[in-house]
Amino acid sequence: MGLVSGLILNAFGNGLCISADMGSGLWTAAAVNLNKWFAINIGLVLFIFGVVNALTNQFLIKHFDGRRLVGQILYVLFFSYFVDIFTNLLTAVGVPNLPIVVRAILSCLGVVFFCVAISLYQRANIVMHPNDDTTNILRFFYLKGNSTKAQIIDFLPPIIIIVIAAFAIHNVYSVNIGTLFSFMFNGILIATADKIIWPQLKHNFKTVND
Repeated sequence: MGLVSGLILNAFGNGLCISADMGSGLWTAAAVNLNKWFAINIGLVLFIFGVVNALTNQFLIKHFDGRRLVGQILYVLFFSYFVDIFTNLLTAVGVPNLPIVVRAILSCLGVVFFCVAISLYQRANIVMHPNDDTTNILRFFYLKGNSTKAQIIDFLPPIIIIVIAAFAIHNVYSVNIGTLFSFMFNGILIATADKIIWPQLKHNFKTVND
């Protein structure tokens, strides 16, 4: 239940951020900017990011975990597909045409949605988006449980991608108030959701294969 609800909520939150066009999480913003640069479907870019993250996680956990790798690639396959669906649906119902203040609020709400989603499936720890598993690994392997520090470290690659893309296309897309909100509050929102959203669902993260 935590896995499925987290997957849908994560995809919806990202789709809401993209369609509102007032900023999104940094990884999604990086995907949007690569879309503008290379004209590649955003869902496909998110899938590529996910595969790279999944492979990176194998190095971070310091051993090969085939089930984790396959599960994360399958997760990101469904996630990227649903992001495209929600983005198209929300665009079709007119979200991009709403007043700028409303769109700003919706972008921040999208961030809240995907942070709650991250909290749910990180605690379920069945399978999760590989990028969020990266944060989980950093949090519990290297940072003594500090989710805020883990999120900040995880933000560095998409920031670099956005900066490089900005030089190439002479513009920056999907970076706005929602991005600032995500940068400042992602870790805090996840930690808060851990406590108040389905508190019976506890972290069962393991540092070795069982």
